Amino acid sequence: MTANNAIFIDPRDSVATALRDLDAGERLDVAEGITLTEPVARGHKIAVVDIAAGAPVIKFGFPIGTAKAAIARGAHVHSHNMATALTADGGHAYRPAADPATPLADPPTFLGYLRPDGRAATRNEIWVLPTVGCVARTAAKIAEAADRRHRGRVDGVHAFTHPFGCSQLGDDLDGTRAILAALASHPNAGGVLLVGLGCESNQIDRLIEDIPPEARGRVRSLRAQSAGDEIDEGLTLVDELVEAAATAKREPLPLGKLVLGVKCGGSDGLSGLTANPLVGRMSDAVTGAGGQAILTEIPEIFGAEHLLMARAADRDTFEAIERLVDGFKAYFTAHGEPVSENPSPGNIAGGLTTLEEKSLGAVQKAGRAVVTDVLGYGARVSKPGLTLLEAPGNDAVSSTALSAAGATVILFTTGRGTPLGFPVPTIKVASNHDLAARKPGWIDFDGGQVLDDGMDAGAAALLGLIAEVASGRETAAERNGEREIAIWKRGVTL
Repeated sequence: MTANNAIFIDPRDSVATALRDLDAGERLDVAEGITLTEPVARGHKIAVVDIAAGAPVIKFGFPIGTAKAAIARGAHVHSHNMATALTADGGHAYRPAADPATPLADPPTFLGYLRPDGRAATRNEIWVLPTVGCVARTAAKIAEAADRRHRGRVDGVHAFTHPFGCSQLGDDLDGTRAILAALASHPNAGGVLLVGLGCESNQIDRLIEDIPPEARGRVRSLRAQSAGDEIDEGLTLVDELVEAAATAKREPLPLGKLVLGVKCGGSDGLSGLTANPLVGRMSDAVTGAGGQAILTEIPEIFGAEHLLMARAADRDTFEAIERLVDGFKAYFTAHGEPVSENPSPGNIAGGLTTLEEKSLGAVQKAGRAVVTDVLGYGARVSKPGLTLLEAPGNDAVSSTALSAAGATVILFTTGRGTPLGFPVPTIKVASNHDLAARKPGWIDFDGGQVLDDGMDAGAAALLGLIAEVASGRETAAERNGEREIAIWKRGVTL
């Protein structure tokens, strides 16, 4: 329940969360007879019961850590008196999935581009992808000149540069190739120019083999070492791509044609209470209409994986979730790192204390949708419902993976703010009014409104914005020219 100075989520909780900066001596509205013993910043936790040393601290109805010392009710609960209890141990029992959320009675439509393979695009753009970092600037020059030349004929010409594609081995090179091949297959790319150097490990011919045959017809390639003037030749190839892509027209399409990527970055203590549950409603709306939602950031579900496992469509999916989470924990421990080395300094300043707390808030973005598939890094979605995708928590790496997997809109929640944008339209959802007011050039939607108007009103407003963006309305990141990719580097460099 909520009041004007704090929010209390679950009757089992031993802490409430401050909705504004609170002073010592202030009475807590959501718990009778509690007076704050010290100042508590917005997004930070307040003990609503006495918590014994070593006892679990409860939020969202689940343990988020243990008390390092006795905590009296009314006290600030944070890293000075609470610690993670997360370990690398697994062990979960399979249970059939509970019923998903009820589908919307009248889901909205959007104006999108229906591709020949049946997928829907929210943009009709030309993407220029360098195979190797050596020609990153060449790719950018081609895209910049082509965008000026063809403005208005397509929705944009964009280069997505990166420093990889050579001096990589084995799985590391395969990962780079998989991401680029998946981006080249994306429905939002009405045409793709691959720009290679010629001598790199990530050879163009091998990369094209990983692009599905049905997408290869809209792909052109350029080897800079073999070209006379690589910029002019690249522009000629983009001209050809634009001629074909410009024939596409927007048409009304059902909500179930969307592929929704969900992501959080720069989270604060309100993210798991406002913006993330709101995005969860969007996951439910899209999957309930027969569409697809993708959740990633696997290290940021540690401590909350049981909530996703409980929604596995079947035993095989349950076991795939378990393998993915346990494998990621092993990735940490094999490098001598604890699985709990999270939240970030910004998260902590915003009120998040442990990874368990952060994860329990982060998985709210998945709503109640049934998990129907689990994908490796660089793979593409194929099943309706909620897909769990292998990628780390890093904002740029995970959002690139969401784009490559086929997301046509990304919902990105944040309590601290970030200007980053990605290959597909990225809607920034603030967790609080202050961020939305301070950074209107970054933020598209004020998720803090759910504390004033309720979750239903907020969900209706955000769903309307999604339909508008899918129909062509620019996001803040698009207006700012924020369009980036980042590839997950895991192996040795030669």
